[in-house]
Amino acid sequence: MGRSDLLGRIRQQYLTLSKSHKKIADYILSNYDKVAFMTASTLGKHVDISESTVVRFAGSIGYAGYPELQKELQETIKTKLTTVQRFEMSKDHNEAAYLTKIMINDIENIRLTIDQFDADLINNFIDEIIRARKVYILGLRSSSVLANYLGFYLNFIMPEIHVIHETAQDVYDQLLNLSKEDVMIVMSFPRYSKRTYDCVDYAIKNETTILGITDGLNSPLFEKVKYCLTAKYSMNTFIDSFVAPMSLINAIIIGVSLRKEGVEKNLEKLERIWEEYGIYGLK
Repeated sequence: MGRSDLLGRIRQQYLTLSKSHKKIADYILSNYDKVAFMTASTLGKHVDISESTVVRFAGSIGYAGYPELQKELQETIKTKLTTVQRFEMSKDHNEAAYLTKIMINDIENIRLTIDQFDADLINNFIDEIIRARKVYILGLRSSSVLANYLGFYLNFIMPEIHVIHETAQDVYDQLLNLSKEDVMIVMSFPRYSKRTYDCVDYAIKNETTILGITDGLNSPLFEKVKYCLTAKYSMNTFIDSFVAPMSLINAIIIGVSLRKEGVEKNLEKLERIWEEYGIYGLK
């Protein structure tokens, strides 16, 4: 079942639903952003219907159970919620329990990312980086954190690393010399930045090899790149949880360092520079 089907499926089957199931459907259609993070019991309380009826509702519209419906709804809203709606979600929880849940979710995101780890795919991804004349790294909005982190460490390993920044210099100015001998690593997570995809289309026109890091196979980035790595992304409040993508990026950095010649010499040179200029000389 496609993740965009849920709300449409409810509307299509609405007239065939029982009276109690219509109450649930009405509430979901009006409050899908909140329902995505409610248990079956909580949803039942909001509409004054038993938890078992909520579970049966999920089955009546084609889901194996309520957890499957909830998961699909969470996927559906990734690109729809505003920051205000996302912030409102966090206000409906006990603070201490919710803060713990945030960290538990991060652990689960890493576990799920490991479960879908494809060794051959990441090997191909790393090979493209090493073979490239230049490596451009693109991550806009909140994804810029990931782009800067990857760029910071790849710069210790390879000579031509260029992180694209949103500054007074337009992003296209920074892509002026992009060629088919280069690689562009693109990071894109919900809510997907339109500017990112404008840059991707520009890179495609220049016949540049594009590598992607995104949240899943349904991401608009997936079909535009040569190789695409996915990291589990969950949205629990107005901030983006990039714990799993960051862990995946760590693996990429280490993978490149193990294959690229001259890394040890680069690091030795850096240590001499840091010592000479007192970079870490805090007294």
